Amino acid sequence: MSAIDLLRKAVEFDNAGRHMEAVKLYEEGAEGLATIAKNETNASTKAHYEVKIREYRERAKALKNSFPKTSLKGELKDKIHIVEDSRGHSYQSLFGKYLNDVVTEILVEEPYLREYFQLTNLVMFCELAVTNCRNLKLINVRTTGEGGEQVDAFRQLKESLKTTRGINLSVEFSKNIHDRQIILSNGYIIKIGRGLNYFKKVEKFSLGMYNFDFRECRETNVDIFFCPENIK
Repeated sequence: MSAIDLLRKAVEFDNAGRHMEAVKLYEEGAEGLATIAKNETNASTKAHYEVKIREYRERAKALKNSFPKTSLKGELKDKIHIVEDSRGHSYQSLFGKYLNDVVTEILVEEPYLREYFQLTNLVMFCELAVTNCRNLKLINVRTTGEGGEQVDAFRQLKESLKTTRGINLSVEFSKNIHDRQIILSNGYIIKIGRGLNYFKKVEKFSLGMYNFDFRECRETNVDIFFCPENIK
């Protein structure tokens, strides 16, 4: 992608509220534009480029300064805005790189795990965790009160995790869970506005039935933090 294309994309993401992604594009685009300016022989064009480079770098700096640096949630590492009806946001694409062999325990706080699609989303997350985290020993799930297919679903999932990979599943019910987050024992915390349930339904024989990168998504924000205190 050319420097101009990078900067156009940066402005697009900036206007859409995808600021962390915009910062990366502003920085890369400004660097590319600086190379172009260096080789430019026309003084007027060169001066124009230099003005734009300063503007883009200042915007990137301003956006960086607007991000929370540290908090009880740790250092913000990534911020992703999922646009309504967009695709390409499966769990693997979104945060799979943070699920690695260092992870031995996972805490999933998800208030709504009652309906069939909510429970199958949890199973899909567990499949990804088992695949990516080869040293995983324990998955803790905290959710609200029992209902629907919960009891049988959790029983089956618990047995499957134990017999297939020797992984324990612990489920805790609470009336006081409101936040949606995934806490990994390697220090990363994944906060998704809609939790695990941001995918839209598809027809039974449509793309996206099994590969969720093809599914349209509901608009939501994803914040990924690194908190060294959580490392186990």
